[in-house]
Amino acid sequence: MQVDFYQLTRDPAEQVIPAIAQKILDDGGRLLVVSADDAQLGKLSVALWSAKPESFIAHQMVGEGDDSLQPVLLANEAVASNSARMIALADGEWRDQALGFDRAFYLFPPEKTDNARTAWRALADRPDVERRYWKQDGGKWRQGP
Repeated sequence: MQVDFYQLTRDPAEQVIPAIAQKILDDGGRLLVVSADDAQLGKLSVALWSAKPESFIAHQMVGEGDDSLQPVLLANEAVASNSARMIALADGEWRDQALGFDRAFYLFPPEKTDNARTAWRALADRPDVERRYWKQDGGKWRQGP
């Protein structure tokens, strides 16, 4: 499984996750977006509705309908009731449940760097995990050390 660490130095998760979600949907996948912060989930929902001027990214909050039908599900816990194989951890908190997915996107702002370092080190000795680190360089994402 792959874990992508995204250090959010310029854009907040609400601006990054819609692009990640669209790529996953374009490839026929599903995404679970997790945050313990209900206000952040609300911002993510608005961002997914308005990500592109010509359309929106279909999604819902967990429990607001038939979760199994949703290509993108927003939740407080890492439980993919939409059968997602991809998970985005939007609040800068690592959850070991993410290791049960095919790919995890771990987004963290500068104030959560210590959390990310702890997660990076904890995953270092796992042969089943490939870690990648991404940082913003202007408006683009670059893979780096």
